[in-house]
Amino acid sequence: MPADAEPRLELFHRLEEPRSARARRWVVDHGLLEQVRFRNLLYPEAAADFAARGGSETPALWDGQRLFTGAELVIARLQAVLDLGRS
Repeated sequence: MPADAEPRLELFHRLEEPRSARARRWVVDHGLLEQVRFRNLLYPEAAADFAARGGSETPALWDGQRLFTGAELVIARLQAVLDLGRS
């Protein structure tokens, strides 16, 4: 991925939340750090982007078109990236 290109997937999370930690750990364990941008809701810009995408619960993954909410759905979407090479 070029240095100036932004990751297509955004993981909205909260540091103190175990289910968010599970999603972050899955990204790291499966080598997806270059494809997934972590967005900590502690920061106003991330919180505003999350709200603009209709987010309310974390973890949530934005793939450019749809917001996947909850650790199970986030991990399922990320697994599709690995299994099928889809973005």
